[in-house]
Amino acid sequence: MAKKRRRPRKRARSQLFVKKGRLQWLNILVVLMAIVGMVWFIQHNWTSATSHSTTDTLPTTSHAAFIKKLAPAAQQLDQKYHVLASITLSQAILESDWGKSTNATENNNLFGVKSDSGRLMTTQEYYDGAYHTVKRRFAVYDSWHASLVDHAKKLAFGTTWDSQHYAAVIKATDYKVAAKALQTAGYATDPSYAQKLINIIQKYDLQRYDRE
Repeated sequence: MAKKRRRPRKRARSQLFVKKGRLQWLNILVVLMAIVGMVWFIQHNWTSATSHSTTDTLPTTSHAAFIKKLAPAAQQLDQKYHVLASITLSQAILESDWGKSTNATENNNLFGVKSDSGRLMTTQEYYDGAYHTVKRRFAVYDSWHASLVDHAKKLAFGTTWDSQHYAAVIKATDYKVAAKALQTAGYATDPSYAQKLINIIQKYDLQRYDRE
């Protein structure tokens, strides 16, 4: 009677090792994916929390983002104080260099508004036919929104010595008329101020935000 040949177990063992190896790699991969997920979750939630806790004075990454950020408030103030949204936006762009000026980032001052009790800063002013570097005190606000509101009120209610000082700006329903009225009222010393506002409005189609 022939003896039964015993099958070699070496191959079975090697297959077992392969399977174990695959399981180990699978476990490592799962752990790594879990760690990556946790890191993402922590970073995402930390970023969200800090973005809500910081002020709205951080410079935006693009011109479109800056306009989008300010447009809703500009339109609301247009309805309430009758300052054309396009004028508000173009002035904020020009005066604050798209929210990147020191006045905008440190003082939340988007419009170069001066104040006797404000922060002393260096600025450029035009007089005697040329630009001059001078020291002036600028108003400090809690947020960009506060700056927008104060700007609208200033144009709507005028100055302490003349409540109708910017009346022509408020009455204007066309941005070109409003921009020229601002310059006539002496809002800025730049002789090209009105044209610069008009150029900005036309370039970025800001008139689309004005009340109909």
